[in-house]
Amino acid sequence: MARYLTELIGTFFLVFVIGMTAVTGLSGAPIAIGCTLMVMVYMGGHISGAHYNPAVSIAVFLRGSLEKSDLIPYVAAQLLGAWLAASAVLAVTGATFAPAPGAGYETLAVVLSEVLLTFALVLVILNVATSPATEGNSYYGLAIGFTVLAGAYAVGPISGGAFNPAVGFGPILVDTLAGEGSFENLWHYIVWPIAGGLLAVPVFRMQHGAESD
Repeated sequence: MARYLTELIGTFFLVFVIGMTAVTGLSGAPIAIGCTLMVMVYMGGHISGAHYNPAVSIAVFLRGSLEKSDLIPYVAAQLLGAWLAASAVLAVTGATFAPAPGAGYETLAVVLSEVLLTFALVLVILNVATSPATEGNSYYGLAIGFTVLAGAYAVGPISGGAFNPAVGFGPILVDTLAGEGSFENLWHYIVWPIAGGLLAVPVFRMQHGAESD
């Protein structure tokens, strides 16, 4: 139960900061988001692995570092945390938020942005948090947080910069239930981050060979 609670809390604060910076229009939002992910990783890494992202949990499971019995509870905790966070943003500000593709960008641009940056994020996580060669390191939170920070600056204006199905699910659900939006864009933030995460697994295995088994 501690692992699932940790996944819920970490995902909650990640999505809460994403939402608050989106609603208030903070220009340095990617910095706040990256820093929040970093500290949440340090908070929960020793308990749950600090995934806070269904795409990460699926990839870590396929890599062999998450038990099958934990996969669905991890994802459920992450989605619940995201929904609670989006609801909290609505309660605090009276406004909803939801990731969406940037105006004028074609579907291919959105697909490539979400796939490539999620691939980068998951590959970093697999290497710094699940590889015996980096076991016990003290920089894994920085590496993960800075990957998201860089990705948000690089492609956030193009795809919405989710790289995480929970970041799409919770806010879009609350936005739709509040009557402000729809589920039209949700598939972008479910399918493409998971695809990017899946691509990272065979690449990690090619990097590490027998060590990755």
